[in-house]
Amino acid sequence: MQLSKQDLQASTDRIYDTIVIGGGVGGLSAGIYLQRYLLDTLIIDKGKARSFWMQELHNYLGLPPDTQGRTLLKHGKDHYLSLGGDSLNGYVEEITDKEDFFEVKVKIGRQNSIYQVFRAKYLIAASGIIDNLPFLDDMQNVYEYAGYNLHVCLICDGYEMKNKRVGVFGKNQRSLEVAFSLGWFTPYITLFTQDMFEVSSQFRDRLWEHEYKLVEKPIKQFIGENHQMTGVKMTDGSVIELDAGLISMGSQFHSGYLSGLNLQTQGENLVTDKMCRTSHPRIFAIGDLKLGLNQVVVAASDGAVAATGIWRDIRRERGVKRRSDIESAVLV
Repeated sequence: MQLSKQDLQASTDRIYDTIVIGGGVGGLSAGIYLQRYLLDTLIIDKGKARSFWMQELHNYLGLPPDTQGRTLLKHGKDHYLSLGGDSLNGYVEEITDKEDFFEVKVKIGRQNSIYQVFRAKYLIAASGIIDNLPFLDDMQNVYEYAGYNLHVCLICDGYEMKNKRVGVFGKNQRSLEVAFSLGWFTPYITLFTQDMFEVSSQFRDRLWEHEYKLVEKPIKQFIGENHQMTGVKMTDGSVIELDAGLISMGSQFHSGYLSGLNLQTQGENLVTDKMCRTSHPRIFAIGDLKLGLNQVVVAASDGAVAATGIWRDIRRERGVKRRSDIESAVLV
């Protein structure tokens, strides 16, 4: 059920089999599988998953290419709730390992907030990331095009930029390296530093060899209409025409609540095994938080895998009979 402030007491008195932190595609997939494994599950979602902002899912098998991310999330949440899972809108602030279970401290409500602690034997970290966007005086101007033809993922949207004039917007020289992969799809590439950083002479030579343009002046605004960006206006008044853009400015990881658990990481990504288990045996990580491709379809798969790993653990702990019959259905 969808929990409200009035429903909290019964939920805080119990110990869930699993708490899933994040209600995006990965978290919902995990919740659906956990409920179908007859396990008690709570999904805690801060709202606005990364996929919520996707205007069209062009590469999700079986869905029309104009399906919006928010549509997929709505169907997933409805499915999860229909299976008897609990869902709560809240922000996870801290996790404490009590050895036999975890305590999860949650802030509920943006105004007149209250704090509650929930308990679970297992955790799935599915809280994802959010992409950094170019910072302009008028950020609404950026939001007007981000997620439409101002892309943030080459793997997702390289095809959408085929043979188009594309602007690549980075935060440092390393982030602009994506241009050379983008060159697989289009040769018409302009790189923008926005006067934020310098590029080396060696890098300039590479750009010259590929016939890519480099613009180092700051941007004033994106231009276009109906969410379709057609170029950028520079602070000196000049306009550079484009057909699409690729933002390569990194991401913010929503994983601060895990900071006290000393999990193994590589960069900011959590290291997991093939079942999405982290270096803690009862904490799993899925989707964009873990190493791997940042794709909606991958996150959905991760959710199924992590849920199955937890079911296998709990089944063994409880000594379920007819182990051989059930074992054949489990990933090994």
